Amino acid sequence: MARTALLLAVVVADTGSAWLSGVGGLGVVAAVTAAVLALAARRPLVAFPAAVGMALVTGGSLALLACTSFQTGRRVGSRRELAWVAAAAVTYPVLSLVLTPRLGTDPWPTLARVALLVALPLAAGVHSTRQAELARTGERLRIAVDMHDSLGRWLSLVSVQAAALEVAPLPADQRPAARDLAHAARTAVDELHAVVAALRDEPGLAGVDGLVADFRRAGVAVTVERSGEVRPITRDAGHAAYRVVQEGLTNAARHAPGRPVVVSLAWQPDALLVGVTNPTDPTAPTGAAKPAPPTGVADASGAGVRTAGGTGLTGLAERVRAAGGLLRVRAEADGFRVVAMLPVAVDRVGAAA
Repeated sequence: MARTALLLAVVVADTGSAWLSGVGGLGVVAAVTAAVLALAARRPLVAFPAAVGMALVTGGSLALLACTSFQTGRRVGSRRELAWVAAAAVTYPVLSLVLTPRLGTDPWPTLARVALLVALPLAAGVHSTRQAELARTGERLRIAVDMHDSLGRWLSLVSVQAAALEVAPLPADQRPAARDLAHAARTAVDELHAVVAALRDEPGLAGVDGLVADFRRAGVAVTVERSGEVRPITRDAGHAAYRVVQEGLTNAARHAPGRPVVVSLAWQPDALLVGVTNPTDPTAPTGAAKPAPPTGVADASGAGVRTAGGTGLTGLAERVRAAGGLLRVRAEADGFRVVAMLPVAVDRVGAAA
C-alpha cells in the first residue's frame, strides 16, 4: 500500500511539473515515470540511469530522480556498482550544462539540484542500509549470546550426563538406548555450536588470509605455509581453524614481539593440521625472565586444559573439541607452538570421489 501511494505521488508530481513546464506527451511521461519507479524497487542500478535520462529529456522528473537515487544507495554493494552509479550521477550535471547553454554561465542551480536530488538521497540510502545491517548484526549477536549462555549450558550438562550413562554398567538391553541418548546429546551440542557460529557470522578458513594480512599491517612478520590437497571441512572446523590462527598470532605478538611467526595449513587425507609457531628471542640474556605463554593440551575426549597464562586457550580448546578435533599448545626449547588437528568432512570427500 505504501509503495503504491509513493508511486502515485511521484507520477503526479513529475507529470504536473512537466505540464507546468510545457512538456508535451504527458501520458508518456506518466507511463515512463511509473515504469522506472517500479523497476527501482527490484533493480535500482538499472532504474537510476533511466531516471537520469528522464530528467535530461524532460528537464524535470525531480521526484523520480530523488526516489531512484535513494533506492540505488540502499543497494550499492561493490566498487563496480559504485563506479557505475557515480558515472551516471556525473552524467546528469555534465549533460545538463552542455545541453543548456544558459546554465554554462550560472552552473550553481544545476549543481545544487544534483546535490539535493542525487548526492543526498544516495548517501541517505547507503546510511540506511548500513544502519539496518548493524541492527541485524546486533540482534544476531544478542540471540547467539542468549542461546549459548542458557540453552548451551543445559545441553552441555545433558551431554555430560549422557556420556556418563553411556559408560555406566547398565544391563545389556539398556546399553543401545544409552548410546543413542549420548549420541543425540552430542549432536544437539554440535548443532547448537553451528547455529551460534552462524548467528555470530564468524569467519571460517577462508578468512585466514585476511587475518594474516591484518597482523602483517600491525608489524608482525607472518609466513603462511600450505601443503597437501585441499579438502572440504565442516563449518565448525573452519571456524575452529580460524580461531586457532587468531589465538596463535595474538599470543605470538604478545609474548615474542618482533619475532617471525609461521602459520602452517597441512592437509592430510583425513584431517587438517593448523599450526602457529614462533621462535623465542635468541638475543635475550640467559636466565632472563620471559613472559610465559599459555600451555596445555585438549583432546576430542573433552580432557581439561592446563593453562599457564592466557584465558583464550580454554575457549579455543572447547571450540576445537566441539569440531571433533584435538588442540595442543606447548613451549619448546626454541619457541612456542599451537597446533590443532581438525577432521575433514568424510562424507563430502566420499561424494567428490
